[in-house]
Amino acid sequence: MEKALFGAGCFWGVEHFFRDVPGVIDAVSGFAGGHAQNPSYKQVCTGTTNHAEVVEVTFDPAKVGYEKLVDLFFKMHDPTTLNRQGPDHGTQYRSAIFANSAEQARIAKEKIAQLTAAKAFRSPIVTQVEGAATFWPAEDYHQCYFEKHGGSCHVTYKELEHQ
Repeated sequence: MEKALFGAGCFWGVEHFFRDVPGVIDAVSGFAGGHAQNPSYKQVCTGTTNHAEVVEVTFDPAKVGYEKLVDLFFKMHDPTTLNRQGPDHGTQYRSAIFANSAEQARIAKEKIAQLTAAKAFRSPIVTQVEGAATFWPAEDYHQCYFEKHGGSCHVTYKELEHQ
C-alpha cells in the first residue's frame, strides 16, 4: 500500500470522492503543511497554523496508480483559485499536493506542466507541490462526514470518468 496527500479545499467532499475510487483502501480527512503539532479544526480555521485541509489517501498501486489519483485531484477542484474553493477561503483551503517521494513530486509537477501546456484552465494553476508533510487526522466528527450527515459538494468518480 502507498499513501498520497491532497489538499483540494474542504476535505469532506475530497474524502468522500476518493473513497469511491477503485483501488483506494482508505481516505482520511486531516491537516498538513503547518507548524503546529496536532492542530484542531478550530485552530486551523484561524489561519494562524498554516495547515491545509487535506485527505490522506491509502491506495493499492496494483489497482490504481498515483498518476490516476493526481488526474482525479485536478478534476475534482479548481486548481486556479488561490486559497479558495467555492465559498471557502483562507490558506487552509489552498490547492496542494504533499509528495511522499521524489517520484510523486515528479508526477505532480509533470501533470501541472501538461495541463498548463494544454491550456486546460482559463487561469494559471496555483497548486503547490510540496515535500512530505506530517499528516494530522481531523477530529472524528469530520471523518466520513457526508456518510454520517448527508450532502455532497463534488462530482462522483463515475461522472469524472465520462469526461
